[in-house]
Amino acid sequence: MESYTIPAATGVGLVELTIIDSARSLRFYHDLLGLTVEQIAAAPRTYLLGTAERPLLQLVEQPAAPARPPRTTGLYHVALLLPTRRDLARVLRRLAEAQYPLSGVADHLVSEALYLDDPDGNGLEIYADRPREAWPRAGDEVRMTVDPLDLDGLLAELDSEPWAGIPAATIVGHIHLNVADLRSSEAFYGSLLGFDVMQRFSHSALFVAAGGYHHHLGLNVWNGIGAPPPPGAVGLHCYSLELPDRATRDALFARLVAAGIAMSDADEPTVVDPSGIKIKVAIRAL
Repeated sequence: MESYTIPAATGVGLVELTIIDSARSLRFYHDLLGLTVEQIAAAPRTYLLGTAERPLLQLVEQPAAPARPPRTTGLYHVALLLPTRRDLARVLRRLAEAQYPLSGVADHLVSEALYLDDPDGNGLEIYADRPREAWPRAGDEVRMTVDPLDLDGLLAELDSEPWAGIPAATIVGHIHLNVADLRSSEAFYGSLLGFDVMQRFSHSALFVAAGGYHHHLGLNVWNGIGAPPPPGAVGLHCYSLELPDRATRDALFARLVAAGIAMSDADEPTVVDPSGIKIKVAIRAL
């Protein structure tokens, strides 16, 4: 199959999560983080969360869903990209005032990040990018590290503006996945879908992107090579890959068909990656 590069305007869209208790989750996502909430009338126990500008997450309440078993494929974290470093400082202050625990903080050179888990244990990264021209590089790859975060420097960004929730311009910057195998994942996301490899982390993780971004997808085998998917469990149900236009989507569909990749024929076409992770292929709304 001929080489292909996915358009630069491609990105990650809506991320759909299975949860246990909607009231508990909404206290976290709405009351604490300030995301907007819309209950989907046509789909009971389904909630669309986001900002005034775009949806970010869809939560589906399944009270009987089992916990995600360890050492399975699925969500490592979904990452919300804030517009500015000052916005990140405001989120940090908000979490500190609420005494909500962080699972980690990091300076990745390309970005600064806070890590936490939602009430169901779904990993969440909230981050702000450094200017693209400041990203360090090593040949064709972007260099990312896990360095200590300068918390004092970050908090020095704060002003007296009161908390008003996650900024409207926030997007899903990337999604990081536990996969079963890096070689098949690179063949699928790189050679087939056309994402560029931006960094290889030892032999255990791979970061790919469109348009020279540091990463739209993180792929790791930290739950074990050959890890199985956890069908029906709490956690990631699927995520959306947003393409810039119909012509791009048609070209991608043709590649998938030529490669023998099965696709649903629903209104929201869905494919499954080699690790059993569902991907909805959508056209980015203007």
